[in-house]
Amino acid sequence: MENIGVIFGGRSVEHEVSVITGMQIIENMDRSKYNPIPIYINKNGKFLSGESLKNFKSYKNGDFHDATEVFFKPEFGDRNLYYIKHNEKGLFKPETYSIEVYEKIDMIFFALHGTFGEDGCTQGLFELMGMPYTGCGVMSAAVGMDKVTMRKVFESEGIPMTKYKYFYKEELKNLKSVTEKCKDLNFPLFVKPANLGSSIGISKVKDALELSKALEVASMYDRKIIVEEAVVEPREINVAVLGYENDLRVSAAEEPLGFHDLLKYEDKYVSGSKGAKSSQKFQNKKLPADLSPELEKEIKNLAKKSFRAIDGSGVARIDFLVKDDKAYVNEINTLPGSISFYLFEVDGLDIKNLITELIELGRKRHDERAENNYSYDSNLFNMTSYGAKI
Repeated sequence: MENIGVIFGGRSVEHEVSVITGMQIIENMDRSKYNPIPIYINKNGKFLSGESLKNFKSYKNGDFHDATEVFFKPEFGDRNLYYIKHNEKGLFKPETYSIEVYEKIDMIFFALHGTFGEDGCTQGLFELMGMPYTGCGVMSAAVGMDKVTMRKVFESEGIPMTKYKYFYKEELKNLKSVTEKCKDLNFPLFVKPANLGSSIGISKVKDALELSKALEVASMYDRKIIVEEAVVEPREINVAVLGYENDLRVSAAEEPLGFHDLLKYEDKYVSGSKGAKSSQKFQNKKLPADLSPELEKEIKNLAKKSFRAIDGSGVARIDFLVKDDKAYVNEINTLPGSISFYLFEVDGLDIKNLITELIELGRKRHDERAENNYSYDSNLFNMTSYGAKI
C-alpha cells in the first residue's frame, strides 16, 4: 500500500476550488492500492495534515483544531513528512521539542490550482527532494500558467490564437502610451492578469476608456497583463488531454451552453450557476459537443499539439474559441478543476481509474528523469588557479 500525499489549498485566489479538487481525489482514490494522506496548505502557507482534513465539513466550518502542522525537508532522497513534537515541560526543565516523522510519502498527487502550486513553484520543491509527483513538471507548469509565455510557445508551433499585446505593471504609469500600443488590436478586447485563472481579474472592454480601467484591475493580481482580441460571439469548446510525450488520449469535447464571452468565477464554481464545475450536474453544457467530424478532428489534433508544445504530462484541459468552423486555442490549463474527470467519463474512464492512471504517469515521468546523469566528475578544483593564495 502506497502513501499518496494529496496536496491542495494554497496561497492562491483559487484556494477553495483546489480544496474541492483535493477532496474529490481523496474520496475517489483506489484504496486497495493507495492510502491518501491529505496535505492542506492554508491561506497563510502553513502545511497541515490529519484525518479530519479528509472531511469537507472541516473546510466549510473552518475547524482545523485537530490538524497537525507538517513540513518537508528539501533534501534529496528524504520522502518523509515531518512534524514538531513538543515534549512536556517539567518543573525544573524548559520545554523541549523534537522533529518526528509524521508519515513516509511515496508520491505527491497535485491538486493545487493557481499561483504557488500550479505554476511550477511547489513542483520545484519535490524535484529537489527527488519525490515523484503527478502532472506537469516545473517548466511545463510555469509555461502553461503564464498566458504570455504560453502564447509565445504556441506561436512557435504554429498553433492558431487571436492577436495580443502584453505589458508590465510599471508601464501602466503611462496608460495613454499603453492604450496607444493597443491601437492595432480590434475591439472588443479581453484584459487579463497573465498568471491567474478562474476568470479573476479579467475584463471584456469595448473602447479605450474601458481598456484603461481594465488594465488597472488586472494589475491588482499580477505584474504582467495581457490584452487579447476577442472572438465575437464564439462557441467555447473544451477538451482534456491525458498522457505523456506521444502517448496521448483526448477526451470528449464539451460546449458550455449560454456562453457569452466570459464565465465569471461564480458561474464556474458555485452550484446552481451556469457552468458550475464544483458540481457537474448543475452545469449547463452539451457533452459531447455537436461538432462536425472535420472540426472535432482539428480541435483534438490542436489539443495534442498544445500539450506536447509545453512538454505536458498527466492531464490538462485545452480551451478553444470557435467561429465559423475556425478554432483558436484560448489557453491550456495544466491542472484543471476536478482533474476534468467528467470529460473522460463519457468514454468510459471513471474518476477512480483516472486517478490511478495519473499516479502511474507521474511515476513514469519520475523514473525517466531519474535515469539522467546529474553529476559530472572532474578535477576542476585542482586544475584551476582560483584560490592559489589561500
